[in-house]
Amino acid sequence: MQHLPKPLAVMPFIILGLFGLYTLELGVVGILPLIVERFGVTIAQAGLLMSVFAIVVAASGPFLVLLASRFERRRVLTVSLFCFSVCSILSAFAPNYATLMGLRILPALLHPVFFSAAFAAAVSLYPRERAAHATTLAFVGTTLGLVFGVPLTTLVADVVSYEAAILFCGLATLVAGIGLLVQLPKHSGAQALSFGHQLSILRRPSVWLAIGATVFVFMSKFAVYSYAAEYLKGGGLNPAAISGLLFIFGVGGVAGNLLAGRMLATRRVATVLAFPLLLAVVYVLLPYTLDLPLGTLALSVFIWGAIHTSGMVITQTWLTSAAPEAHEFATSLYVSFANAGIAIGAWIGGIRIEAAGVPGIIGAGLAFAALALITIALKAWLYGDGSSRRILWSSRD
Repeated sequence: MQHLPKPLAVMPFIILGLFGLYTLELGVVGILPLIVERFGVTIAQAGLLMSVFAIVVAASGPFLVLLASRFERRRVLTVSLFCFSVCSILSAFAPNYATLMGLRILPALLHPVFFSAAFAAAVSLYPRERAAHATTLAFVGTTLGLVFGVPLTTLVADVVSYEAAILFCGLATLVAGIGLLVQLPKHSGAQALSFGHQLSILRRPSVWLAIGATVFVFMSKFAVYSYAAEYLKGGGLNPAAISGLLFIFGVGGVAGNLLAGRMLATRRVATVLAFPLLLAVVYVLLPYTLDLPLGTLALSVFIWGAIHTSGMVITQTWLTSAAPEAHEFATSLYVSFANAGIAIGAWIGGIRIEAAGVPGIIGAGLAFAALALITIALKAWLYGDGSSRRILWSSRD
């Protein structure tokens, strides 16, 4: 029997693992009413299942990734996935709300550890010049989890049961864990970098400019996207139409990530610079789209989704290119600061939409896109694409 090339044998399980992780994180959104009814808590308390998860990810990411870097990568990935699976199984039968919350802490702690190791493993499967392609493929799993995790969890809960909805996530991560255990070879690269060497990348202005761009990009995206359903509701659309349009948004997101990955491989700086400009164009046109026929509105939502979601692979590549020798630690920084950008952007977007309606979130999105463009342009001017940096700041950069 002919063996599959290594990337084709391994990448489906990396993608499935990332899908399972983000379904675990976000799937509760689709079953919040069931959680409220089952455990007798308020909707605000149920919402904490998401908020606490994100806070733990943002706060613990870089530190735990540093610790995990001392262990063999396949072991980190499989142990993380099996822990996700066990916590999902136990969550399905949690006797009370406190237990359910407690069972989300370990997956939240392991989220950045798995995410960083998964992307490092994906990159290791391909030649150096195809690193952007590997990152793009891995982001397919992330995008699928972000976009389809909630509706799939909701569907399973409606058709089967609450327990089955949570076990669905556990099954995905279990299969991914077994697949990586069998197919992923043990990491036999260079000896792990010391903590000091990895932390030393934080002395680089180029890294902080990339971090700043990541924060501003996610603030811009989620100041607007967090209220997408509210925006679409303003056009008099019914819930079924809104759900359909958000599904189309997700399909556009998958296509946008794949296209951005191809462009990053050949025109990295131009692609990153173009992103906040294209996002700004979408925001300027957005208020006029609700009056369009439904088919044209769907096309505009598809384009919005493609541009919005491509910001994930673009900012992750931009940040890790500033510290390629510490890829996993740089990826953990990306995870933490992207989560921070999401939280801040959604918070400011909420303030603006209460004060000024849809124009308020559009203004916030445009302002943060402008800040992202400035930080991206400054890094590009001083350090190029990250592969050959100009020594303008210090010899340590």
